[in-house]
Amino acid sequence: MATNRKSQKATKSKGRTRKKPGSSGSGDYYHVEVRDSDDFETFRTQDVGDEGHLQRVAGKRESGSWATVKWLVSKEDAHVENGKLIPDTKDAKDLIKKLGSQPVQVKGDRFEAKPRRNVPERSKPTAAQTRARRKNIKKAQAARHKKS
Repeated sequence: MATNRKSQKATKSKGRTRKKPGSSGSGDYYHVEVRDSDDFETFRTQDVGDEGHLQRVAGKRESGSWATVKWLVSKEDAHVENGKLIPDTKDAKDLIKKLGSQPVQVKGDRFEAKPRRNVPERSKPTAAQTRARRKNIKKAQAARHKKS
């Protein structure tokens, strides 16, 4: 018996949607989100420091550039106090210091922190990046002329 494609799609969409990682609060890590995951196509997780303590989730944009999407902090390395993530180890303290803002609890084990530089990919290169590139090119050309 043949089924209609439209009816299949309609029944699929009525099902439950997948919960976001860390929203239930029952995992092994606190998720510190730095950028919106919708801007990325592919994700890769990297262990930072000791295995299983801090992990960086990097995302690849459509343009091909990579950026940190979120950090995973082991529950052994931090705890929650008044809706804020409080580090217990040196590595976790260093990470939170580098983030530039105290992670604030969103729901469950999910936290949000602002990235240090939040320039949208579509507005790059910025004027400062263009000036720096020109300056570096002139510096390299001057060094090349000095050799001759």
